[in-house]
Amino acid sequence: MELVTKKRLMLVSGRAHRPLAEKIAGKLGIQLSEPNIAAFSNGELHCRYSESVRGCDMFIVQTHSGFDGGSINDAMVEHLIMVDAARRASAKRITVVCPYFGYARQDRKSEGREPISAKMMADLFKSAGASRMISLDLHSGQIQGFFQGPWDHLTAMPVLMGALRDLGDDLVVVSPDAGRVKVSERYANALGADLAIVHKRRIKGEKNKVEAKEVVGEVEGRVCVLIDDMIDTGGTIVAAAEVLIARGAKSVIAATTHPVLSGPAMQRLNDSVIERVIVTDTLPLPKNADLSKIEVVSVSGVLADAINAVFEDASVSDIFGGANLS
Repeated sequence: MELVTKKRLMLVSGRAHRPLAEKIAGKLGIQLSEPNIAAFSNGELHCRYSESVRGCDMFIVQTHSGFDGGSINDAMVEHLIMVDAARRASAKRITVVCPYFGYARQDRKSEGREPISAKMMADLFKSAGASRMISLDLHSGQIQGFFQGPWDHLTAMPVLMGALRDLGDDLVVVSPDAGRVKVSERYANALGADLAIVHKRRIKGEKNKVEAKEVVGEVEGRVCVLIDDMIDTGGTIVAAAEVLIARGAKSVIAATTHPVLSGPAMQRLNDSVIERVIVTDTLPLPKNADLSKIEVVSVSGVLADAINAVFEDASVSDIFGGANLS
């Protein structure tokens, strides 16, 4: 007896950032399936898919951020529950699509008696039943090794580059700290721009507090583009911009993948010397976001291409010409 099976792609979304999932579905030409997430009176979550998922190649989209009625931790638990429900309903393969992977900054022990939370979260997704992970611009690429299975690490560089090409020829791409130099160098090479580095020092024992110290590179009279993977409270990017202007920069533009924008971030950006902030839609903008400085570009096309490549068992790195691996 011989049976020829057909693959079926199913895309579902949690509640953290449904508009992004809808854009991805539109790019793929399919409809989002419903996980029917509901909460009991005590806050516990429940999930039941509206249709059979047996034998499906299932992609479960949830960015790890707070949302109406929930925190980032709620979003991650919701994601895990959707994965578990799909596994128990006999999905053939389950791919976790997390445009922004939560706890990515806790990828090592910087002091004694600390957790490595990024590893724990990766283990939880594997235990829940995930076969594969997809994410964008991890804080540290080595996090891919925390998951016992394939992890497709995408980059938002193609869409951010599209927004940066109209800034003129006399550009300097600036890394806000030593940890972002390699990524900033890729942008500088692609834009045909020079590279500079802002040396910063974190204040020991105080979270989200940094002190920008010095600039390595020629920035006087030039347009500076600060590249980073995220803007959280805005302390790093704003301090770096102030140092650049003090060193004679003509103007400062910031480009980042993940607009976390927590706490005082919006106020800091509004009061800063930064003229324009280019971000992607991996995360929903806060309700109080002032869009006068912020420009949002979508990564839905990048994610849709990656999902399609995984579904067709094709190369994901070919989408970026291998640039996502460098």
